[in-house]
Amino acid sequence: MEWEAVIGLEIHAQLATKSKIFSGASTAFGAEPNTQACAVDLALPGTLPVFNAEALRMAVLFGLAIDAEIGYTSVFDRKNYFYPDLPKGYQTSQLFHPIVGTGHVDIELEDGTTKRVGVTRAHLEEDAGKSLHEEFPSMTGIDLNRAGTPLLEIVSEPDMRSAEEAVAYVKKIHSIVTNLGICDGNMSQGSFRCDCNVSVRYKGEEKFGNRTETKNINSFRFIEKAIKGEIERQIDLLEDGGTITQETRLYDANKDETRSMRSKEEANDYRYFPCPDLLPIVIDDEYVEKLRSTLPELPDARKARFIEQYQLSEYDAMVLSAYRDLSHYFETTANIAADAKLAANWVMGELSKHLNQNDTEITASPVSAEMLGGLLLRIKDNTITGKIAKQVFEAMWAGEGSADEVIEAKGLKQVTDTGAIEAMVDEVIAANKPQVDQYVSAEPDKRGKMIGFFMGKVMQASQGKANPGQVQGLLKQKLDALANS
Repeated sequence: MEWEAVIGLEIHAQLATKSKIFSGASTAFGAEPNTQACAVDLALPGTLPVFNAEALRMAVLFGLAIDAEIGYTSVFDRKNYFYPDLPKGYQTSQLFHPIVGTGHVDIELEDGTTKRVGVTRAHLEEDAGKSLHEEFPSMTGIDLNRAGTPLLEIVSEPDMRSAEEAVAYVKKIHSIVTNLGICDGNMSQGSFRCDCNVSVRYKGEEKFGNRTETKNINSFRFIEKAIKGEIERQIDLLEDGGTITQETRLYDANKDETRSMRSKEEANDYRYFPCPDLLPIVIDDEYVEKLRSTLPELPDARKARFIEQYQLSEYDAMVLSAYRDLSHYFETTANIAADAKLAANWVMGELSKHLNQNDTEITASPVSAEMLGGLLLRIKDNTITGKIAKQVFEAMWAGEGSADEVIEAKGLKQVTDTGAIEAMVDEVIAANKPQVDQYVSAEPDKRGKMIGFFMGKVMQASQGKANPGQVQGLLKQKLDALANS
């Protein structure tokens, strides 16, 4: 019988508020340890929490974006457990009455199909502090700066059946929260992280197997590797006659494996009860509809517009519509160049390659959309060839100026003078008699591929500056004349 995986995810998105969820302490990343935890965050005697209304606004926006039920009355609960980086001894969360109820997102799979993944709920809660192990050999340091930062925990239905589907879902949620501007999505800083619940069963079975939860994974690649490794581990264990223990696990990226942390808790282990210090949050239709009117264009709608407006392929539209900054860059470039396909190829190709190689966000790109649009205009008006354009882009990336400035300074203008090109063509034909003889003796339908050799030689002689169309036309004319003589 064939095994199948059952996967559900819990995504923790830190909300991009300036202050914490129940205090006025800053949420800015990178401060010295323990300098941004106030008396309220530490639950010192005599302090009372005050709810941050901006966190509510962001949570409702997310609910509207995934077509979810909105909790018009939501209640905070205390989740009681001990951990060194949890200064209160409890976490203020929402169990029974979350702010966002059932919703869904549609994910695009590699085979081009679309799958709907249910979202069970999304609730507000406060983040814990951070335990630091690497800096203190044989000890653990505690940084409470993060304690009290507002989190939106987004809980999926167990609708995913592979690691690839899970990653597609996480990327879609990441795209939504960043497009809404409610989370910066910085996974390396922990502001967007994922817990992966995985079990396996035989295909056709309805009953779920025992699940494990792998905690706090903060990269798309690690999510995929952790899930694949856990699926394989569980199947191997079951086929050897063992059983799956319901537990919490940790993914070790260095060893590419998950390992056990502790037995998995159930809700009753946390002794949830309504927080006595916080009143229920009550909202009405007017509040919700006012927020609905502020929703920006979301990735799915933008993808559909890109296909219709720019005639992009499904794949190109999906990639370019996923993130607001990327979409804006593409549209600006396309409008300047008046060529959406050429702009898409360059944004997804040369630009993305340089951004990835230099670990640079598109908003910090040294080549602005306006600069790239200017470069593409020079390709379109035959000032430079596509090959030379890549050299120009490299110089632009290095800060050597605009496309026009680089082309002028380096003398990279395309050679379009027919006489000069014809002279180079004649030289190449004269210097390569064996290849000319092969061309002449070949069947006419096979000569097209052979002309590439001569094209390469002419372009090499011109240092890539000769107009390729003119070169090809002249070569075909002269070689065919020899063949027919």
